[in-house]
Amino acid sequence: MERAPDGRGRIRTWIGGAVAVLAAGALSVTGLSGSAQAADINVAKNAGYESGLANWTCSAGSGATVGSPVHGGAAALRATPAGQDNAKCAQAVAVQPNSTYTLSAWVQGGYVYLGAEGTGTTDVSTWTPDSSGWKQLTTTFRTGASTRSVTVYTHGWYGQTSYYADDLSVFGPDGGGGTDPGPQIPAAPSGLAVGSVTSSSVTLNWSGVSGATGYNVYRSGTKVQSATGTSSTVTGLAANTSYDFQVTATNAAGESARSATVSGRTAQGGGNPPGNPSVPKHALTGYWQNFNNGATVQKLRDVQSQYDIIAVSFADATATPGQITFNLDPAVGYASVADFKADIAAKKSAGKSVIISVGGEKGNVTINSDASATAFADSTYALMQEYGFSGVDIDLEHGINSTYLTKALRQLSAKAGSGLVLTMAPQTIDMQSTSGEYFKTAPNVKDILTVVNMQYYNSGSMLGCDGKVYSQGSVDFLTALACIQLEGGLDPSQVGLGVPASTRGAGSGYVDPSIVKNALDCLARGTNCGSFKPSRTYPGIRGAMTWSTNWDATAGNAWSNAVGPHVHGLP
Repeated sequence: MERAPDGRGRIRTWIGGAVAVLAAGALSVTGLSGSAQAADINVAKNAGYESGLANWTCSAGSGATVGSPVHGGAAALRATPAGQDNAKCAQAVAVQPNSTYTLSAWVQGGYVYLGAEGTGTTDVSTWTPDSSGWKQLTTTFRTGASTRSVTVYTHGWYGQTSYYADDLSVFGPDGGGGTDPGPQIPAAPSGLAVGSVTSSSVTLNWSGVSGATGYNVYRSGTKVQSATGTSSTVTGLAANTSYDFQVTATNAAGESARSATVSGRTAQGGGNPPGNPSVPKHALTGYWQNFNNGATVQKLRDVQSQYDIIAVSFADATATPGQITFNLDPAVGYASVADFKADIAAKKSAGKSVIISVGGEKGNVTINSDASATAFADSTYALMQEYGFSGVDIDLEHGINSTYLTKALRQLSAKAGSGLVLTMAPQTIDMQSTSGEYFKTAPNVKDILTVVNMQYYNSGSMLGCDGKVYSQGSVDFLTALACIQLEGGLDPSQVGLGVPASTRGAGSGYVDPSIVKNALDCLARGTNCGSFKPSRTYPGIRGAMTWSTNWDATAGNAWSNAVGPHVHGLP
């Protein structure tokens, strides 16, 4: 899912019959001719985005710094194209005339460009179409006889998904502006306190330290894990046992002294959350925003009654590969975590499933090994135990490994039992072919999978199951693409249609609720189809999904009031 244009960021499109997925990453400009001279420096400022967007200007407010993914340090640039804006982020750097500079960048995502303009000679750029991991772009430029300033930039491409950049370097002769000063060893963290506890985990919170790029957590004098933020959940603990904890701050210069010690006791064992309600035959799924991005702010108790599955967005990644945690955003207005947990319990008592969504803007979780698969299963189950979540939603935007994600989900299922609610929210490109990693995962876990709610928005044109190209925003786009999943191995009860709740809920792809209802009728009954009509009907189709319950509320609940009763009235 995504936070663009008002919060989440995932956009994709079809170009020349091929779909491009955005890659993004990090910048670097290094010295050019032969070995670097003693005077050569990185003339870019805030090259690692550790000071937010200081020294950078991003078009149309398209840029922001994020804590994950990063190539180095604790921050990276994320920029999201929208409409006619290509998310250009630029900085003017001081240079010497008649000098050579090397411009390079680490990037990740989909289409991303790196370039320099105003060189006084030949302006340069380089680009990459996609990358699921960090990739370095490199080019060089020479300044003119009177050039004292050059603008370096990154940008994406129109209609594409967000890109990431980090560690920019313009390496060459000092143009008089100097370079960023080196880091100093940070001070010891203060304010260390115990947050929520379960029978097997303790959550720690502390105050941030200026200049820190990470933190280490110590249990009884032994380092047990690292964190990039100011909160961490230590898992794998014994029930009803007291533990001592300390934290340190780190950066490239070293590690601080340890903080003051705090003690935390785990809860008594045997306190499992109440059982999960059954998901109805035809279900409506809505994503609840654990942040304020301009949509109506809701507590869970405010979520519209039509929604059967409520996906809490989002879990946060930790420094441990595969591990997730959850941090309740104060912006949503809860007086305490206990109040939030009480709302989850109340929704479950009303027959609703409340699940934790993994992915989105800050949830780049890497599951590519046995260890990370186990870390994911363990930490997700710990959140289910702590908060009462009924299951998990897989909304990973940065590529997946079907082998290890399958292992992780099966380990989670073994812990949670048959009541686990497991949903997925892939992009349209992820489900174009049964050979794709996302698509392969769904049949791999078919026996424990509740529903795949593909996002039919922020897309552009895609292939239908008949091999024809369909444009987003139509009945045919919904039905012809759903047909790929329905005929590709998934049960109809495992297929749902994901659309925005309002025009502000996504960059593109909003459709009137009547289009959603017609598409469901076409698939379930064979009526109200467009030019594409499936060869058979699928009366068991699960239903529909929207981003988000908050944008639905902003639009007066028009989406859930129209689509909800229609979903629940399917055969």
